[in-house]
Amino acid sequence: MAALVTNAQISGHTLSEKLIMKSEKWRFVWLLTFHFSLLTFHSSLYAQSAKAKQLYDQSIKLFGERRANEAIPFMEQALKEDPNFADAHLKLGQLYEFTKRYEPAITAYRNAVRLQPDSPASGAAYQSLSNTLLRLGRYSEAIPYLEKFQTLFAAQSAQGQRIARQLETARFGQDALQHPQTVDPKPLSSVLQTTPSQYFPVLTADEQTLVFTVLKPEGDEDLMTASFNGETWSPPISLSPNINTPENEGTPSLSADGRMLVFTACQGRKGFGSCDLYVSRKTGDSWSTPDNLGPTVNTRYYESQPALSADGRQLYFVSDRPGGRGRRDIWRSDLDATGNWTEPVNLGESVNTPQNEASPFLHANGQSLFFASDGHVGMGGYDLFVSDFDVSSGWSAPSNLGYPINTSEDQASLFVAANGTRAYYSYEEQKEGVSQKSRLYAFDLPETLRERVKPVSYLKGIIADARTKKPLPATVELIDLKTNAVVSRVQADAQTGQYTAILPTGGEYALYVNMPGYLFKSLSFDFTQRTKGERSVGTGVALSVPLEPAVSGATAKETLNNLFFETGRYDLADKSRTELDRLSAFLKANPAVKVEISGHTDDRGDAAANLTLSQKRAQSVVAYLTGAGIDAGRIRAVGYGKTRPLAPNTSDENRRQNRRIEWRVL
Repeated sequence: MAALVTNAQISGHTLSEKLIMKSEKWRFVWLLTFHFSLLTFHSSLYAQSAKAKQLYDQSIKLFGERRANEAIPFMEQALKEDPNFADAHLKLGQLYEFTKRYEPAITAYRNAVRLQPDSPASGAAYQSLSNTLLRLGRYSEAIPYLEKFQTLFAAQSAQGQRIARQLETARFGQDALQHPQTVDPKPLSSVLQTTPSQYFPVLTADEQTLVFTVLKPEGDEDLMTASFNGETWSPPISLSPNINTPENEGTPSLSADGRMLVFTACQGRKGFGSCDLYVSRKTGDSWSTPDNLGPTVNTRYYESQPALSADGRQLYFVSDRPGGRGRRDIWRSDLDATGNWTEPVNLGESVNTPQNEASPFLHANGQSLFFASDGHVGMGGYDLFVSDFDVSSGWSAPSNLGYPINTSEDQASLFVAANGTRAYYSYEEQKEGVSQKSRLYAFDLPETLRERVKPVSYLKGIIADARTKKPLPATVELIDLKTNAVVSRVQADAQTGQYTAILPTGGEYALYVNMPGYLFKSLSFDFTQRTKGERSVGTGVALSVPLEPAVSGATAKETLNNLFFETGRYDLADKSRTELDRLSAFLKANPAVKVEISGHTDDRGDAAANLTLSQKRAQSVVAYLTGAGIDAGRIRAVGYGKTRPLAPNTSDENRRQNRRIEWRVL
């Protein structure tokens, strides 16, 4: 899949600056090796003919004047004068490599090694040869040279450990090439290609809104957005004049509903360090003026590459602040009940290494963390990995995503859709080792990764007053019925009432829609019976929610969908506590309100027995509420048996709906 674009904020510079830095990095490495080889092979110079030595010196002089192409013929002529001039072979290889002529460089390095295969003096030649082969992804060719190179140094020496690490990379890469993933990347619409480069794509849970970074011809980075109507993408537009400036904005991260954005800015804005994180929120069609996330998240060090959880309550990011394991680590901060970000926590040694981690992305399931690293064993440079979170054991050992998702080039970021089937990334086109432009691509996730990433469903709709149809900024909460813990919490748009809430798999969940002055709506979702590999759970569900005003004398009522009884019994199951606590909290928040709790059954069984059962079930609810401190005089229990069905008792699903507990304001 070649090179996924290495995003600008990985280095803390604009993409154009980074491309220069990438080129300069290799020049710097080359120069270090060049000067190292001068020392290593110094003794061999005195054994050469005067003519060969003269040509060699002239070549070195020309390179010192940055005239590499002119230096090459002199070094080639020196080797014609003396084919056994080992250092000239090495220098010729380095000159070829410096000018991006890799095949003749490899030949020259091999010639240098061949002349002194068992001498530590050949260290620079072995090093240059193995680096070049690994950089080109020619792992099988690199292995025998690395194995020989390794014998020249003590295992515990710095050089010995570095060579051992390169051997790990070569063997991993060799195996990965022999076991490729089934991946077929396709470019996104050409309508998105309005600038030389587009990269770092993120999407909403429904995959209908795309936000990405662009590099303009003048070198400015901005955030752009486009919409998908099910068939085509709209032309991209600037995300917002409140967000984009003449300086650089990049590495966006969106909440699942697309209404919370965290991004990186490294110049222009008043911040705390070299790069800071900023947040903006969308109301209607407008984005707010970005706010710096503050000194808890941002420091005088480097903070970049944010990744929001689906509900925007968790933030993962990259920083080189003190207290980490390596140069740049991944950290996490949570949004507390007061709306402040907590002190960031390092993800620890399972994820972070003594080297660099980059571009985290937390899947909408809240468990799968994708990230780039040059510290974990991979195919060279930055590879992409995934780690899964478990409450009892923490983050799992990261898994390399394999070839061709990873290659010998740098892979910087990946976005995986909520349904776990598609991934989005940027493909970087190169010329002579220098990045030219990048485009947005997508591919179907290989089955091996689909099995790893739990898909999620989502609810999407509008919350409004049931009578006036006025949109409401209601709060939508998802609760794990087993633990009674809040899994996610989002708020509907204040202008439109629109919301998107993620529904994870593998459990029983209660969903509550709350708004002061209204009856809360409760829904129940049971994913415990889903079979492994069933993908239908990744689809979205349209669900608009009308909320009834909590006014006395109204006929409106709501079903308590998360109350559970065994068949024919009135004992409340323990997982009913979530619902009962919600109702208790509502009554405490509205001390003047009185309610009726009514029990209902289906048509099966004796009518009198059903009437008694419905009454006792309603009384069980009342008993819990009074035990929670609600005045008994405010609650009335009524059993209606089978007399008030919601639907005809003609199917199991209809009968399930008719077996219910309702509540209404008196």
